[in-house]
Amino acid sequence: MKKSKEEIQQEELSKQKRIHETILEDSKQFKKQFIKRSLELVTSGFGLVAALAWNGLITEIVNVFIKPYLGENSGIISLAIYAVFVTALAVLITYQLSKLSKDSDPG
Repeated sequence: MKKSKEEIQQEELSKQKRIHETILEDSKQFKKQFIKRSLELVTSGFGLVAALAWNGLITEIVNVFIKPYLGENSGIISLAIYAVFVTALAVLITYQLSKLSKDSDPG
């Protein structure tokens, strides 16, 4: 059975409509992913800046309050105190944020 010209045109129009809808859906998904990834990158960037600020503060605290008591040749001890302090702070903050995340999880 041979298809009429109108049927062929209708099929072609239907194909083009499906392609158009697919392209629109893909572009919406791309936009959502682009915004999501951009937000993650910006947040990570600000997180790095905040970490560097804390690094400067903690370094200065070690230099002002710890080094004078241990002497100027206390480089390794000061670095060890710094490392322990930063590790404890990171663990505490991570623990608190994970608790907060679990508490706010609706599921």
